[in-house]
Amino acid sequence: MKKVVVVFIFAVSCVSLIAQSNIRLNNYWENTYYINPASIDEDYMADFSMAARKQWAGFSGSPKTFFAAGTTYLDNIHTQFGAKVSVDKIGYTSTSDIALSYAYSFPVSDKWKLHLGLALNYQSLSYDVSEVTFPTADDPTIYDRLLSQSNFNAGVGLELTNKYWTVGASSQNVFSIFSSINQQFSNANFFYTRYRQFTHDFINLGFGVSAIQENKLLQTELNLMSYFKVTPQTDAFQVGLFYRTWNEVGLLFGINLTDNIKLSYSYDYNVSGISSKSYGTHELMLSYKIDRPFQCHNCWY
Repeated sequence: MKKVVVVFIFAVSCVSLIAQSNIRLNNYWENTYYINPASIDEDYMADFSMAARKQWAGFSGSPKTFFAAGTTYLDNIHTQFGAKVSVDKIGYTSTSDIALSYAYSFPVSDKWKLHLGLALNYQSLSYDVSEVTFPTADDPTIYDRLLSQSNFNAGVGLELTNKYWTVGASSQNVFSIFSSINQQFSNANFFYTRYRQFTHDFINLGFGVSAIQENKLLQTELNLMSYFKVTPQTDAFQVGLFYRTWNEVGLLFGINLTDNIKLSYSYDYNVSGISSKSYGTHELMLSYKIDRPFQCHNCWY
């Protein structure tokens, strides 16, 4: 009986903590659209990606997350339309988030462009009651806490970019600031800067710095990346490291399978108390980009 009570208390704690868990990829540096609706890749007509993440492998009930995203950029109107889906399961709790986004790009100088973006989200929270053992099954208040919920939310963002630099800021789940019904998807704010070399050298370097604020929690992250080229113009693969406060380190790896298909993998390890029960976190992403159609602006027809 004591064991059942302990399991129940842990399960209820997960419900209360779900609002404090921001669901995101390690590989968001590869596609910042996952954290910012204003992220636009103007070099391609469309960009599609899928990712799966298993957090704290070896830890019973640890989060399992699936992501998918797709965007298309219309060069003639400087506009991007996008969609993003995430499904997360932790213990007996499942959340899903479907977002549609709009972004607009305009130049602010000869080298810099500003992107502005807006997303509208439909979010749901549900529970698999069959996986829960209740110490007092006849208590109706238990089931009241495990009712499915759904609501709308929104996100906003901006990015300032040139060939080498990207500076961005975004706010996810904006409605959660004002409404308690959205607290299972709490407001999270991102600020980041990224730099990437583009030279004809065999190895190019890059780095990224970000700060993530959610409720009273503030995390910072440092990312270092090396890009290895197969030709002066084309990357073959990349290897990188990151450190995230507090006590989390990770490895990033990506390989270009073709000019348009890329496979990315990340592994991170938390060196805090959970390390004794976990093998670390694994994440895999596959992305596919569609080239823009060739346009000849100086041709005679």
